[in-house]
Amino acid sequence: MRRNRGFTLIELMVVLAVIAIIAAIAIPAFTKQVQRSHRADAVRGLSDLQLREERWRASNATYAADMDTLLGSSAATTNFNNGSTYYTFSISGTSATAFTLTATPKGAQANDSECNPMTLSISNSIVTKSPTTGRCWN
Repeated sequence: MRRNRGFTLIELMVVLAVIAIIAAIAIPAFTKQVQRSHRADAVRGLSDLQLREERWRASNATYAADMDTLLGSSAATTNFNNGSTYYTFSISGTSATAFTLTATPKGAQANDSECNPMTLSISNSIVTKSPTTGRCWN
């Protein structure tokens, strides 16, 4: 009596189906986790700009109106934004008592629908971060 060795087509199809199901669950979860880890880049950049704005305000009557003023030149602004792989930063709404910093995702991070964009606003020494839902800031 001769015994066949190997796998049948049905066995191979079952294995492929199991692999496909695992991949369908694992890949989106992995992608979400990677996006979440990249948000630290936005938090770092926004925190850095916040400190720079406060330093600027200590020497001037108002907050810096834009990135070029705050960082000293348009080349410094370009370097700051190029230093971040996943976000582009901007300043808006400046006055003597308020400003808004925005981190806009770029590249693959733009698919992060949960935290797109991230903003940090200060008005009369009150800090407001948005979005407040999800795990954008931690």
